[in-house]
Amino acid sequence: MSIVVDVQGDANGGMAARDVNLSEFSSSMNQDEDINVRLKTAAEGGDIERLYQLISEDSNILGRFDQLPFCETPLHTAAEKGQTHFAMELITLKPSLALKLNSSGFSAMHLALQNNHIRMVRGFMAIDSSLISIKGRGRITPLHHVAQRGDVELLSEFLFACPSSVEDLTIKCETAVHVAVKNHQIEAFKVLLGWVKRVNREEILSWKDEDGNTVFHIAALINQTEVMELLRGTVKVKAKNLDGKTAMDILQTHQSPLFPKARKLLRRAKERLLYGSTMTLARYLSQKPSFIEKQNSLLGLSNLSKKETKQTSDSRNAILVVAVLIVTATYQAGLSPPGGFWQDDSSNPGDDNSHVAGQMTLSFYNALVFYILNGIAFFSSLYVIIILIVGLPMWTVLYGSTAALGIANFASFSNTFPNPDSSAGYIILFLFVFAYPVLTGYIVASPFIQFFVNKRCRHRVDFPASYFTSS
Repeated sequence: MSIVVDVQGDANGGMAARDVNLSEFSSSMNQDEDINVRLKTAAEGGDIERLYQLISEDSNILGRFDQLPFCETPLHTAAEKGQTHFAMELITLKPSLALKLNSSGFSAMHLALQNNHIRMVRGFMAIDSSLISIKGRGRITPLHHVAQRGDVELLSEFLFACPSSVEDLTIKCETAVHVAVKNHQIEAFKVLLGWVKRVNREEILSWKDEDGNTVFHIAALINQTEVMELLRGTVKVKAKNLDGKTAMDILQTHQSPLFPKARKLLRRAKERLLYGSTMTLARYLSQKPSFIEKQNSLLGLSNLSKKETKQTSDSRNAILVVAVLIVTATYQAGLSPPGGFWQDDSSNPGDDNSHVAGQMTLSFYNALVFYILNGIAFFSSLYVIIILIVGLPMWTVLYGSTAALGIANFASFSNTFPNPDSSAGYIILFLFVFAYPVLTGYIVASPFIQFFVNKRCRHRVDFPASYFTSS
């Protein structure tokens, strides 16, 4: 028996199958290309009805853009053409489109700003305020863009909608403050300056760009005397850039007749500056920790992190709660000691047990032991509370009330302590009365002084740069 194989027939059949597959693939490509063209046309014209017709034809028409890292989405097209309602519809249906960068490195938010479509920009901001911090080409954010352009109203809205955006850096390590000053946008700089002061983030003014220049250096470099006047007293005048130059050094390299005014401003700022010369970060870290830094370490608090972590915050709160409970208990114990108080004067004033109304019924030495042990618990907890509240919002008011509590405790002690029953007792009482206000004064004044000493030391540190954020 023989078997005959039709090789030519099989080959023809395989080629036919491949032709069919290629034809189907080509047809699919043409259909995808056609629907994308129609989608782009709908975006250019802002035709929302056409958009939903295309979605009904292909439910994944918007999902395909997620598969491409960089592409021109219909949202980019609508943003460029100013089709606000169409863009709002798209970003609602597919929020991820707002995060896409086109081949030029711009998001839809960037394109809307570049084409001055402010209504659309405000719409994007209302839907997702984090778009204010989206990094485009050169890590430029929308906040950098409006600072460069000097649109103070939009800049103010951006800052309120996304406060953290003021910390964003470009690839040149520039904040929005750097950008505003470099582009001579004085009004925009004033808005940014007012913002960082109100949110207690003045340290941003001392951040440096890739050349190590602070905003003060840049103002000196381009002779922005008004900016220098506004910055006086809030920045480190003696900070050096990567060339080792201060703002005064930069001014001295220019002999233009316009610069004497700026030099005069800088000299006046240096005269008013309360801090000494700057120190490098390496020198600061090589020094022994300050008194308040040691205290923070004992309490488990960070001395270097600018942002308090949840763990650190929880530790602070737990310590504060325990300290307040101890202070409350010991203060109440001082007001209501064991045995209470005498209700009347003694009948024999010369007797060893003589007393007056309001004095403790405890004997002198028992009262002494009680007050020493109670005082140790009271003042140690009070000291911890004072350390924890220093630097917090409204800390001066809290500090004053806490100090007043310690003084009130001394006043209560001095009026209720029993009379000594011997000459040795009088000596002990004298020493105790003398030591009590000294201890109170130390506990109240020491953290206050150490806080400002530590603040002055940290203010003198000339950080070499501010690095990129993690986002």
